[in-house]
Amino acid sequence: MTEINYTLILIASFLAVASPGPATLAIAGTSMSQGRLKGAALATGISTGSLIWACLAALGLSAIMYTNIWLFEMMRYLGAGYLLYLAYKSARSVLSKKELLIKKTTNLSVKSAYFKGVAIHLTNPKAIFFFASLYAIAIPATARIEDVLLLNGLILSQGFIVFQFYALIFSIESVRDYYTRMQRGFETCFAAAFGFAGFKILTLELS
Repeated sequence: MTEINYTLILIASFLAVASPGPATLAIAGTSMSQGRLKGAALATGISTGSLIWACLAALGLSAIMYTNIWLFEMMRYLGAGYLLYLAYKSARSVLSKKELLIKKTTNLSVKSAYFKGVAIHLTNPKAIFFFASLYAIAIPATARIEDVLLLNGLILSQGFIVFQFYALIFSIESVRDYYTRMQRGFETCFAAAFGFAGFKILTLELS
């Protein structure tokens, strides 16, 4: 491969960003329970996490992680631990009284929502795998720096739009009303999804 296949990479990027995962679940839950502003702040934090991973990958992180498996393992356990922590918080909400549950969901500030998004994506294995694979496999060594910058800009812009779209959709009043009625059900789904993702990461067999 001597040229960057923009179309193929952007399709793969869109599927990775739009598919259910820790980031999309967190945006949906925050937007439904706390509104568009905090959902958008969390989504912006997630986009910031993508930017950080893209920069680190461009600086050679993927090569370092492939040659130093302990670094990859450390990131894997940190990511799994954070996902299990989110699962615990959702499960605890399910077991709480409804009045306490609603009160707790109003405490997150815009700043806290933003940094929560950054933390989710910096420990999100899907993001790590995507950007590491992008530079290790999808971008040829002969690629010009301007082409790499353009590709990164397109990927990050695409992700930002998708995440903000999720924040908008799940903040619509009718969706929030539905979430209020089905809050325990959603929290149960979040707990199961985060817990399953964390468990799969912990039990991942590397070759």
